[in-house]
Amino acid sequence: MDCEDAFKNKLAEILKGEQFIFHAPMSEQTTFKIGGAADVLIFPSSIAEVAAVIKLADEFKLPGTILGNGSNVLVLDKGIRGVVIKFSDKFFGKIRVEGEKIFADAGALLKDVSKCAAENSLSGLEFAVGIPGSIGGAVYMNAGAYGGEMKNIVANVTAISREGEVVKFNAADLNLGYRHSIFQQNGCAICEVEMNLAHGNLDEIKSHMEDFTYKRESKQPLEFPSAGSTFKRPEGYFAGTLIDKTGLKGLKVGGAMVSEKHAGFVVNAGCATAQDVLNLIEVRKPYKGEKPTTTIHVEKEMFDY
Repeated sequence: MDCEDAFKNKLAEILKGEQFIFHAPMSEQTTFKIGGAADVLIFPSSIAEVAAVIKLADEFKLPGTILGNGSNVLVLDKGIRGVVIKFSDKFFGKIRVEGEKIFADAGALLKDVSKCAAENSLSGLEFAVGIPGSIGGAVYMNAGAYGGEMKNIVANVTAISREGEVVKFNAADLNLGYRHSIFQQNGCAICEVEMNLAHGNLDEIKSHMEDFTYKRESKQPLEFPSAGSTFKRPEGYFAGTLIDKTGLKGLKVGGAMVSEKHAGFVVNAGCATAQDVLNLIEVRKPYKGEKPTTTIHVEKEMFDY
């Protein structure tokens, strides 16, 4: 029996057949619709399964990658070696409400948690209604929009360490900042998030959510596959505005294009490869108009694997 067969047999003792796929195209698992195959893609349905899979990967000396909804990543054309654990809303997306608290599995979609909060007249998650990510990914990146961010509502996080052990983090442990959390350093897999919200007026909550949805749909290129905003916001500026001033809207490299609707987005305009996207990101052009008084560094927001 070769190593892959041995790993597959042990995996089958932990998961059901529908919960793992060998040689899985990652273009089917990301909102960019780009990416080569993962050696093995796994959809856990419990914290215990996450721990068991991490320990099994370590036993076979396989590298591991954690993925949420795949909405803020660019998977390279060569794919991902080893084990990819994807927190899917189908398998790992439970949401429950206890008073002013919401508990959500890592795979629960932000839009669903936001809507659940609204249905219970809980305020604090309105900003998340249109963000196409999972709760786990939102904490990992400290997602935010329209003046709100996860930092303001996260109370506790349950995660699995690289050694396969359950670890609890409270808000003070998370080091949440602009598109940053402690999980970017410690390698733990976020499994469950506890959020503190506040009772609010249902009509006001719905009104805010409708307003944010309109702004997102009217200003962002949602008709194309993408990974959302491609660049981090430089201090004192907006990346999309700076790129727009260079005249790069609509620029294409292969199938990748700077959105004509919002210059902060690189979109898959048709059969783009990851290399197309990376090559487009690296394009440089002089800034038009008044030069900034300080040097601006526009940093990629996406994580590529």
